[in-house]
Amino acid sequence: MANPLDADAGSELFANYEAELNLVQADLSQKLDTIPSLTGEPRKAAISAAERALDEAKELLDSMRLEKPNIPSNSKAAVNKRFRNHETDGDSTRRKLTSLKDDRSALFANSKRYRDDPTGGAPGDEQLEQRQQLLSGTDRLERSSGRLRESQRIALETEDIGRNTLADLGRQRETIEHTRGTLLESEGYTDRSNKTLRGMARRMATNKIVTIAIITVLVILIVAVVVSKFR
Repeated sequence: MANPLDADAGSELFANYEAELNLVQADLSQKLDTIPSLTGEPRKAAISAAERALDEAKELLDSMRLEKPNIPSNSKAAVNKRFRNHETDGDSTRRKLTSLKDDRSALFANSKRYRDDPTGGAPGDEQLEQRQQLLSGTDRLERSSGRLRESQRIALETEDIGRNTLADLGRQRETIEHTRGTLLESEGYTDRSNKTLRGMARRMATNKIVTIAIITVLVILIVAVVVSKFR
């Protein structure tokens, strides 16, 4: 089932940590189920492997805790609930592993070496354990490097998005400035048109007054001529 956070901005790294934690917890659960059937040196090696897996799970939980502030607000409630569940599972696993470690009788059962030789086991067993620790450490280092590469990839993608956003903002600013210039130019045309219209209105009013004056003079002259004829 797809993780619901995968589509949310700023949550991809948290989802990657959570997916890896699920794998580590599944592997750790399998190791813990195997330990009760083991005794002696194999049990000790299995407990050591489980402890390393538990440490890795703790590192992933710490990384998830650091990434939680970047989760979108609409997903924080669900994320916090799942994170608490992971913490609860981790505490339960730690208690179970501690109980298995404290079972000394099972750890030393059928191991004559521990009863007869209190100084430790055979060199071959120590070399095997050291090799297992080395391989486990190398594996953890590779996973940590993978997480760092993933973080770097996401950071580069975020940088590209930021660069593209700045470019878009620059283009939008140029468009706005061009639109502003066009509006100012249109405003200038409007002002000139208003002045022209006002000038035309004044000329029309002047022409109207002159026309009325001419008509008035003509009427007066006509009246004067008519009056002069009847005298």
